Amino acid sequence: MFSSIDILQWSELSDLNQKQLKELLLNADPNWQYVLSYLPDVSLFIMFNQQQDVIAELCLLQCNHDEFEIKNLSVRRDHQSLGLAKLLISHAIESVKASLGSKVWVKTGNSSLNQLALYQKCGFRISHIQRDVFKSYPEPIYEQGIRCIDQVVLSIQLDEMDASS
Repeated sequence: MFSSIDILQWSELSDLNQKQLKELLLNADPNWQYVLSYLPDVSLFIMFNQQQDVIAELCLLQCNHDEFEIKNLSVRRDHQSLGLAKLLISHAIESVKASLGSKVWVKTGNSSLNQLALYQKCGFRISHIQRDVFKSYPEPIYEQGIRCIDQVVLSIQLDEMDASS
């Protein structure tokens, strides 16, 4: 299935891996200009298969000394429904804990029903909704017949997570 999860920076990737990663990044966010705005600042949790092809990714940004944000998460279509996204989220949360972080944020679209379910299964809770965020995207986004207009903001408080375990 996969051989490793590495934590890298964009500049450390080969041209081939950058191309593979770009496809995944665009699956999660079709606005490449926006992705480029945060790419130099994130830690990339990259899952490789035995052939060293990128099969899944998670971008984690440190917002301040104890808060982090998952900026992008995507799994290659032929590797979906295998628990890889949950594994990447778990790895990211463990990394945040090791950095003494206390909270992880994630933002997704109102039409991203599968993603909303995934994050809630991983312990994230809806914090608030930012209206009309995706209205300004160059192309409208539709998922499962629903227009993506609003951004749903979720978070997980790590000290509460540890207390409930």
